[in-house]
Amino acid sequence: MRLLVLGGTEFVGRAVVEAALGRGWDVTVFNRGRFASTPGARSLTGDRTSPGGLDALAEGDWDAVVDTWSAAPRAVHEAARLLRGRARRYVYVSSCSVYTWAPPAGYAEDAPVVEGAEPDAGQSDYARDKRGGELAVVDAFGAQSSVLVRAGLILGPYENVGRLPWWLTRIAAGGPVLAPGPRELPLQYVDVRDLAEWILGAVERELSGPYNLMSPQGHATMSGLLEACVRATGSDAELRWTAPEIILDAGIEPWTELPVWVPPGSDMHDALHAADVSRAVEAGLACRPVEETVADTWAWLRSIGGEAPQRPDRTRKGLDPEVEAKVLAAGTGGPGPEGVPGTTL
Repeated sequence: MRLLVLGGTEFVGRAVVEAALGRGWDVTVFNRGRFASTPGARSLTGDRTSPGGLDALAEGDWDAVVDTWSAAPRAVHEAARLLRGRARRYVYVSSCSVYTWAPPAGYAEDAPVVEGAEPDAGQSDYARDKRGGELAVVDAFGAQSSVLVRAGLILGPYENVGRLPWWLTRIAAGGPVLAPGPRELPLQYVDVRDLAEWILGAVERELSGPYNLMSPQGHATMSGLLEACVRATGSDAELRWTAPEIILDAGIEPWTELPVWVPPGSDMHDALHAADVSRAVEAGLACRPVEETVADTWAWLRSIGGEAPQRPDRTRKGLDPEVEAKVLAAGTGGPGPEGVPGTTL
């Protein structure tokens, strides 16, 4: 297979490139050249936001294109129109954010999507930008040659958003850790490597259309994730499980200040952790255990000195230590079930 990855040096793009090279594919990456490409991939340099920035793609044929763009849809549209007729399939890594807020628990790919998105639009907001990117791909390649990967929470090595790296760094520091409950709160996410393998499988199977891409409901829980962090880091951290109402009353922002976590029963939880992913599973999605995702992310973090890269267009994640200490001090501090230190659960 001949694969063109637009980007290809960070997080999702890097995982796709490595997975494709692992399959023996012929891989070309196109990007601004700010980061080194994976050995074995051919590099083309250009800035798709600048006049003439796509000139390096003027020639060449590929079996598939993978595009992870998340800003102005017109950049996707211009690339897709340029590559139309020279690539058989266009895979666009979109987002479950394209659904009209807030999608109900169990929403599938036919749920309503945001309005006001256009394939040639400039940058607006994340949801409309991603939906506009979807429209751009379908406009250029047609519905039968387009794959719209509506990813949810993505975790794993190379993460440059700051969610799992923050938890690992915080837990590695040890001591009492504010753990947002309930313990068995269900989580949906996808390991970036499982996402990459599914994308390549979609190319091989000549799939088309939209797919919700995250783990099946019940694949992981909040306790499973954080306890795996304790084991992976080998720290003396004590997870102090704290009721959602205490966290919210303290003014702590779900998802950003406590990454991954959103309170149960909320619109946000249903939107982020309760999607129907049966279509992707039937099309070959396989998700590795949370322990493996956590351990491999910690190993990667240690290999780069412990500080994860941070995308400049994403807000920094994590809880201020003073706020954490204040909430912990206000809790009962008693042991939770099965002798696990906790505050209310």
